[in-house]
Amino acid sequence: MNKILAWNIGKWKKRCLHVLAMGRTLLLLMIISALFFVVLGLGGMAEKRLNNSPVSSMKGFASSVSSRFFVDMLGMEMPHLTQKEQTSAFSGENLTTFVFQLLTNVNPQDPKSLIAREMPGMGSNQPVLLRPGSGNEKAEAPEDYQPGPGLTDTASAGGGKSDGDLHVPPGQDNTDPPETNEPGDGEVTENPPPKNGGQEGTATAGKKSVLIYHSHPREGYNPLLGTKSDNPSSGKSTGNVFQVGSYLSDSLEKLGVGVEHAKDDYPTKVKDYNWNYSYKYSRQTVKAALAQNDDLTYLIDIHRDSQRHNKTTTTIDGLGYAKVYFIIGHENPNWQENEAFAAKIHKKLEAKYPGVSRGVWGKDGGGANNGEYNQTLSPNSILIEIGGIDNTGAELKRTSKVLADMIAEVYWEDQNVDKASTGTTSQGS
Repeated sequence: MNKILAWNIGKWKKRCLHVLAMGRTLLLLMIISALFFVVLGLGGMAEKRLNNSPVSSMKGFASSVSSRFFVDMLGMEMPHLTQKEQTSAFSGENLTTFVFQLLTNVNPQDPKSLIAREMPGMGSNQPVLLRPGSGNEKAEAPEDYQPGPGLTDTASAGGGKSDGDLHVPPGQDNTDPPETNEPGDGEVTENPPPKNGGQEGTATAGKKSVLIYHSHPREGYNPLLGTKSDNPSSGKSTGNVFQVGSYLSDSLEKLGVGVEHAKDDYPTKVKDYNWNYSYKYSRQTVKAALAQNDDLTYLIDIHRDSQRHNKTTTTIDGLGYAKVYFIIGHENPNWQENEAFAAKIHKKLEAKYPGVSRGVWGKDGGGANNGEYNQTLSPNSILIEIGGIDNTGAELKRTSKVLADMIAEVYWEDQNVDKASTGTTSQGS
């Protein structure tokens, strides 16, 4: 009897010791886990305080996947979340690309990403999606073709001999080349000026608040140049982004917003021109304009993307529109302010013209000393890429008009806020 009792006691003792051992192990794991998450939290707080770059603070899983893709993923668990009449973004191609990139951090559609992590600097200029756009379901980043080694001097940058009359003084309009009508083309019905109490074309009473300029003035469009190139460049004042800048300027002026349009052709104007210093050249243009006009607050650098027509064009009510990218510089320490300005325009486009915006992207200069894109000069300074190399004049005009509508709305909203703020201050004093 005593032996049985002793055996039972020993058995229960072993069980208790086992439970205690397990409890100590569990407690230890809990403490280690808690410390791990505390360290992660402190690290995140420190990173947020010390690092202003959107690369680390904004880049992540959610930013690399389109909103539509997320909805379809959730729809697998909640069937009523998705709409049956829509074409699912959860296709085999999207799924394969997404899973492969998630597991390997390599984009199968971008071979450069395969070696970007192994070669210093190769992946440093990867664009970061800050705000997705409905015109970019696959979240494809902007593409910029740089001119080859032989295309950085003055004579060859435009594809021909340099002429002394290529520089167009600010304020002088360019002459558009003849254009052929597209099927379904027609005049764009412009929205009426925002309800701001002013009259169209005279609301600013001669005040110029918007500066439109071009850091890459010879970026061209095939239909306007009558060429078929994967990187069209114009050595003239027609067929390039100057024309799009004029479309946008004219539309803004009709909406009562004063605009100064700088049309400096740097390959002609700058001795020993080097494409890699484009933003240094345009920075001097912007600073000179700011010095001459204290009212200039909104600085917009107009470019075009290098992708083909099927990616840079959308159709609304049977008419083609060139899509747009909004670009924010990584190296601007106050990039959040500029991103907020871009987001206002982007959100309005998404609401009224879904499919036109390809999103707001963070981008650096790839070591070409232009990673802030002159955006430190004003919190309302942004870079906008309008269309791509294959967009037609009609498509570019339509987008310029609707983009001008959205910029004008933001402008008048800001003016009303400033007036309210001034009125409150004067009443208080």
